[in-house]
Amino acid sequence: MPVETVVLDGHIIDSLTLPKVLDAVVEYGGAFKIEKMEVGATREDPSHVQIRVTMQQQERMDQLLERLRDLGAHPVDEKDAELAPVVKDGAFPENFYATTNLTTNIRLAGRWIEVERPEMDKGIAVDPAARRAWTVPMAKARKGQLLVVGMSGVRVMPVERPETHQGFSFMTSAVSTEKPKLVQTRAVADLMRAAKKAGRRILLVGGPAIIHTGSGAYLVRLIEAGYVDVLFAGNALAAHDVEQAIFGTSLGVNLAEGTLARHGHQHHLRAINLVRLAGGLAKAIEAGLITSGVMHACIKRNIPFVLAGSIRDDGPLPEVITDTAAAQDAMRAQIPGLGLALMIGTTLHSVATGNMLPASVTTVAVDINANVVTKLLDRGSWQTIGIVTDTEPFLRELASELCESPKPLTVGQGSNR
Repeated sequence: MPVETVVLDGHIIDSLTLPKVLDAVVEYGGAFKIEKMEVGATREDPSHVQIRVTMQQQERMDQLLERLRDLGAHPVDEKDAELAPVVKDGAFPENFYATTNLTTNIRLAGRWIEVERPEMDKGIAVDPAARRAWTVPMAKARKGQLLVVGMSGVRVMPVERPETHQGFSFMTSAVSTEKPKLVQTRAVADLMRAAKKAGRRILLVGGPAIIHTGSGAYLVRLIEAGYVDVLFAGNALAAHDVEQAIFGTSLGVNLAEGTLARHGHQHHLRAINLVRLAGGLAKAIEAGLITSGVMHACIKRNIPFVLAGSIRDDGPLPEVITDTAAAQDAMRAQIPGLGLALMIGTTLHSVATGNMLPASVTTVAVDINANVVTKLLDRGSWQTIGIVTDTEPFLRELASELCESPKPLTVGQGSNR
């Protein structure tokens, strides 16, 4: 009968990692005995648990150990990580180790080293001479590169529940449309203040609904107040933001009056064309063509942004990255130093970003569709918060909470060219 002793360290009780481990043992048909348990005396102190696991079959034990590693449990008698070379560019070795977004260590020559740039669904490349390990996308694997294979010598650290106030705890329970939105929004404002105080950057992932709902001015206010350090979006947000700045419309709808402008359905195309004629967003701003809006605020304040394209894009704007792999690389380059990611009104860009973020980055998903929020929430645990609400009231209240000197919110009337 196969027997293994596994250990679990960290904040494993308040994050519910320990019960998840025990549930997994039972689910796989095994039995467990807690041989040692040391609970941290304070919230800051880590806990340590040693568990003896027995199974009927070795195959099931191997499957269970693979599952337990994802939860942060690892065998007491750990071996070094097994390495194998890449034999073809753009492909991993057989039995490669597939990463989670949790902090991960590998054992190399009897010592543990931390894997750089934790990201889910990647391989782990290793340079033994430099004692370095880092995540690598499959398409970036290169012949001769050493990758971790199998499960030995890999440790995954469980997520810690962040310190925060009661409003945050209330937010992290099941997604519901019936939660008090003001409490949730104020809790997000507190998280943003905490991130800035800690010297961490804030990422905003935005969809075109921000512009369509007339919320762009609130986002501009947050950018001007220093609460957005990076922007991820697609062609749509930028295109309709420029449309609003030039014509005062979004999708042809006059945002000041809520009426459809004459020939308004052409406005976004004409706005894109004007920017392309100018040579890009920055040059259009220099020429005085664009004098307001989200992209104007980002460029004027040197806020980095990544506009990742899709097959349906009109134009697109010159700054849109149409090569998917290149867009991923550009997004990854902005992830170091992030403390908070705020995802508003966009499913595809939010999921794409969530796949790249380490679990240490607190993520807030905001959408009017509860299914979208649930989908994003399922990709994380305590570090992910879901809010079901419309974009406009959320951003309006958030700007009100964070900006000490509110400015009158006026929607650009445009030149109606």
